[in-house]
Amino acid sequence: MPTLTIVNKGHYIRIVLWIIAPLRTQMTLLDRQSSIATYMTSTALECKELAKNFGGVPAVSGLNLSIAKGEILALLGPSGCGKTTALRLIAGFENPDQGVIVIGGQTVSENSDTTPPERRRVGMVFQEGALFPHLSVEQNIGYGLPKDSHREQRVTEVLDLVGLSAQKNRMPHELSGGQQQRVALGRALAPQPEVLLLDEPFSNLDSNLRDQVRRDVLAILKASQVTAIFVTHDQEEALFLGDVVAVMNDGRIEQTGTPEAIFHHPMTKFVAQFIGMVDFLHAEEGDGELHTEVGTVSWPELASELPQDPFTTDRNHIEVMVRPDCLECVPAEGGSGVVVDREFRGAFYLYRVELPSGSSVRCLLSHTAEYPIGSNVTVSLRDGHHLRPFIDGQLVAVPHAEHSLGH
Repeated sequence: MPTLTIVNKGHYIRIVLWIIAPLRTQMTLLDRQSSIATYMTSTALECKELAKNFGGVPAVSGLNLSIAKGEILALLGPSGCGKTTALRLIAGFENPDQGVIVIGGQTVSENSDTTPPERRRVGMVFQEGALFPHLSVEQNIGYGLPKDSHREQRVTEVLDLVGLSAQKNRMPHELSGGQQQRVALGRALAPQPEVLLLDEPFSNLDSNLRDQVRRDVLAILKASQVTAIFVTHDQEEALFLGDVVAVMNDGRIEQTGTPEAIFHHPMTKFVAQFIGMVDFLHAEEGDGELHTEVGTVSWPELASELPQDPFTTDRNHIEVMVRPDCLECVPAEGGSGVVVDREFRGAFYLYRVELPSGSSVRCLLSHTAEYPIGSNVTVSLRDGHHLRPFIDGQLVAVPHAEHSLGH
């Protein structure tokens, strides 16, 4: 009968099918596809209700996280929100006060029962790379491997994977910053970890080099099919690298989703303000609509999504989210908006416009749109863009928003 064998070898997965007797087969094509899909989507890491205090101050509180095999999760949040502590708990460098950590189906931490870091099959890439300065590239990559007959082959595979075969005999000080990070990544990947943890590995690189290195690292991670958690406070970096983005705030996961879902449909005001440039405007209900100074939202669409009757909702807590690229801003004699600030960003201008109510919004316009400070302008919502309504700091779902990842 047919046999399905999945061999995890190095940085790739081979799927081998032997079909001996088609008439005797009991595994259909659908069955085989289902088996492969189950393997590829099974959970690599799960954290349940993790908590860690330092001196009575909570660093991580009730953290829940689940990552599928082969997935890259970007753990995004401001400094001090608990990202690095969460990473250290997963690695085993810190013991949680409570909660459960499961890696590759094995419980490595539950209550006071913990598995030491060296037995968790977790790789770690630090901010500074932490290469051994007295060892060559080849020796750094092979450092954590057992001294057996497979060591040389594995080092060769990893050198090829990270694109440093030609530099294998160089010392760390002879490499560029980007090459050093690739060595650090290769060293972490060499033992074939169940999960790879990266703690802001690009923070010490200049902006031009950082862009190229993160492209290189993403390509390496995808080629190796490793499960990875990438910690960063850089929103652009998280959206670029993550298959999934988890936004962390005050020790908890505030929202988890695809980069597109996190950006276009932030569930809380914190996520909206942290993930990208947004402004919030007060909205008034009337005639079946929410009215703002830049556009309207159909209130009947919202009513079915509210947890209570909309007419009992405190109108003072209704706001709409708007992004600078969603707004049209044009000069107009007698226009109700006034330009109060202008920033030249190279390819575009970022304007701040004060509205009649005293509120202000930012508008992103072409570098050719030069309006002096003090100019009267009209501000309106661009075609194809939507206002996102929030009540008490929580997004209210709107039918058109659920079916579109657009603005």
